[in-house]
Amino acid sequence: MPTTFVLVHGAWHGGWCYTRVADALRARGHRVFTPTLTGLGERVHLAGPDITLSTHVTDIVNVLKFEDLREVVLCGHSYGGNVITGVVEAAPERIAALVFLDAFVPGDGQSLMDTAPAATRERFEAAAASGYLPPIPAASFGVNEADRAYVDAQCVPQPMKTFTEGLALTGARERCAHKTYLRAGNYRSPGFDEARARVSAEGGWFVDAIPSGHDVMLDAPEELTAALIAAARRAGLDAG
Repeated sequence: MPTTFVLVHGAWHGGWCYTRVADALRARGHRVFTPTLTGLGERVHLAGPDITLSTHVTDIVNVLKFEDLREVVLCGHSYGGNVITGVVEAAPERIAALVFLDAFVPGDGQSLMDTAPAATRERFEAAAASGYLPPIPAASFGVNEADRAYVDAQCVPQPMKTFTEGLALTGARERCAHKTYLRAGNYRSPGFDEARARVSAEGGWFVDAIPSGHDVMLDAPEELTAALIAAARRAGLDAG
């Protein structure tokens, strides 16, 4: 039986960023969904200042519901860590494994702004009046040189409320039996280092690193594909 993967992108991006990984997983016979969150990517025409983190959680919950997906390996990159944290609260029975890919791991009530480094919070505050946060240049994320122009062209402003809304958590993430944290080893980020150290100390997490910039799916698609398959196997799924 094929394994089902749902891959959630980070801020400013869209499902487009996972194309290489999705192609590699599908070539191995797996089902892969790479939904684009409302207001981003090819859904940028739906952008509005009232889009929140809850909107994006609902985007993914509805993919699980209307595609009737179960025993899912759910991966969230960067800001997508906040999204998948909300998703597992809403639909824990559909999730077999969680993969946080160089991602935020928020606590109860915490927004991305609460856990972001000081320099990022300053950018948030400067852009607050517009209701949107402009994309960070790909070079700042350590994206490989060949892909930087592509990434900069594809990324779009992110509605600010997605960064400022926190979610009420009941511990569904912690109750998930199979959790992975993958750190981008070549991307300097004290915040993600702290997240990795925190989940390592909690126990119950598989923690590893992939030598790449922050956009792991673009810099190291083969390594990420292998890591996702390994996460599925740890969850007892048939991920050949």
